[in-house]
Amino acid sequence: MEDKMVPGDLIFKDGIISLNLGRKAVRLNVTNRGDRPVQEELNNLCVNHSAIFQVGSHYHFIEVNPYLVFDRRRAYGMRLNIRAGTATRFEPGESKPVVLVSIGGNKVIRGGNGIVDGPVDYNNIETVMETIRIEGYGNTEDADASEGLTGEDSDFTTTVSPEAYANMYGPTTGDKIRLGDTNLYAEIEQDFAIYGDECVFGGGKVIRDGMGQSCGHLPDKSLDIVITNAVIIDYTGIFKADIGVKNGCIVGLGKAGNPDTMDGVSENMTIGINTEVIAGEGLIVTAGAIDCHVHFICPQLVHEAISSGITTLVGGGTGPAEGTRATTCTPAPSQMKMMLQSTDDFPLNFGFTGKGNGSKPEEIHEIIKAGAMGLKLHEDWGTTPAAIDSCLAVAELYDIQVNIHTDTLNESGFVEQTINAFKGRTIHTYHSEGAGGGHAPDIIKVCGVKNVLPSSTNPTRPYTSNTIDEHLDMLMVCHHLSKDIPEDVAFAESRIRAETIAAEDILHDTGAISIISSDSQAMGRIGEVICRTWQTAHKMKSQRGPLGPADSDNDNLRIKRYIAKYTINAAIANGIAEFVGSVEVGKLADLVLWKPSFFGAKPEMVIKGGEVTWANMGDANASIPTPEP
Repeated sequence: MEDKMVPGDLIFKDGIISLNLGRKAVRLNVTNRGDRPVQEELNNLCVNHSAIFQVGSHYHFIEVNPYLVFDRRRAYGMRLNIRAGTATRFEPGESKPVVLVSIGGNKVIRGGNGIVDGPVDYNNIETVMETIRIEGYGNTEDADASEGLTGEDSDFTTTVSPEAYANMYGPTTGDKIRLGDTNLYAEIEQDFAIYGDECVFGGGKVIRDGMGQSCGHLPDKSLDIVITNAVIIDYTGIFKADIGVKNGCIVGLGKAGNPDTMDGVSENMTIGINTEVIAGEGLIVTAGAIDCHVHFICPQLVHEAISSGITTLVGGGTGPAEGTRATTCTPAPSQMKMMLQSTDDFPLNFGFTGKGNGSKPEEIHEIIKAGAMGLKLHEDWGTTPAAIDSCLAVAELYDIQVNIHTDTLNESGFVEQTINAFKGRTIHTYHSEGAGGGHAPDIIKVCGVKNVLPSSTNPTRPYTSNTIDEHLDMLMVCHHLSKDIPEDVAFAESRIRAETIAAEDILHDTGAISIISSDSQAMGRIGEVICRTWQTAHKMKSQRGPLGPADSDNDNLRIKRYIAKYTINAAIANGIAEFVGSVEVGKLADLVLWKPSFFGAKPEMVIKGGEVTWANMGDANASIPTPEP
């Protein structure tokens, strides 16, 4: 870590933030006349003890405790003009002025003590005041009351510094977040919050009945889950929003809350009685990662994957058989059925690729019919031009992807012959850098072919001092080679080329290589897809400087480019971008929450299909969920 650089550090914009702008405001004097009879044990006497009141920001002020005395007529349709989720305290016997602002949205009062229970209608004010009189609520006309407009009258306007705002709700537009311990800074491009109307959950806070939580909306009209005030980092942008989830899918990105009391509540983002809350304040949300180069060797891969932030696995295999240790193929229809059934209980998305190495198409048809979402051509099964042509022809019929690991031996020809066999058809080239396999020494040429979707795997990410040293032994094991056979050793050594691995860094930074995946237990590490991606981005900024316009003082372009490598690009390459790969309305709510200081390394929570499936959790016998065992 560089000196004086704190992981997850925030850099705040200049200026101040004004709350509840453009609203009618009134200043009233409020007196606490509450006391409570308490039995004194010592002398068995009943005496009065003065009571303390706290009123939350979004509590309808006309509905507050009867022992608070103030001009309730002027408080009709109003709430406190303070930071959302905070409260004003009234000490025993204290009188003090408060500033109230009009509620927003449809201006409907629900809950509280039921004094109003309906729309704010000044034609109905006398009926409301009669209820207050009959019920004995403290009320007095305030001759010194004054009125104004927030934003125009400084005496009625509440402001907060960007730092204080971020401490409560997370950073906002113009603020920057350092991603983990990297040198990358993400700047918030847009914040959908209405300053002063942020949704905050907790005791005395906003998301309560009749306040930030609406009344009278059946479950089909309200969210199942809302993630509040989250910073979203996605290929679509870097912005702050509430995230609305319904039936396992993202249904809204914007401002959530109660449309009866809040301005700007986005469509489909009503918080109701049936809504669960996940507090996103101060956290970063990304789409669940997609690892599209998985050898399904052992079921423990699933736990390692989800704990790192991966929610979708694409690859092949049957377990720790030699074929699966080396290739991502599920060969037989019966094995495809077994793999589909055996993963049913895991809370991830799975896609399995069948073996495509066949110069005749009949068997390839059968594995697709059995459930293969794609096909894999691997040199260990013979990736010849004839097999390539046959496999791609079948894939075109079913509109599925072909993934290829090309011929390191150059047995049937060089890289040009393999490219010719593609015949302009789209193909996903694994190991486009060559260290994991493929035409030696120049498979990297495929990165310049327009119909090729190139990817690389994380053991070479990024190129550092020990990258080469660890690869030879890994390669010998994964591809069932023998150190006693000189040709096997020569085969392995031909694949591990420092020059192309170093070039791989640059090609990722320029966008020429689109995807980073794991190659799990077959040279790669499934739990390091995400962290190796950001290490590469960090290294490239150090070596090549900032990306984007010369006057830019953030790393947003580079951040969007790199997050796409394990989200939307991987989804597009495998034909699943309609469902996963980004934080967009209509897609599955496969989401990862990060503390900025641990971004890319250790998720705080993983959500799969709108359900919490993994999270940091303390001792189960602890009194709260955070203590370590």
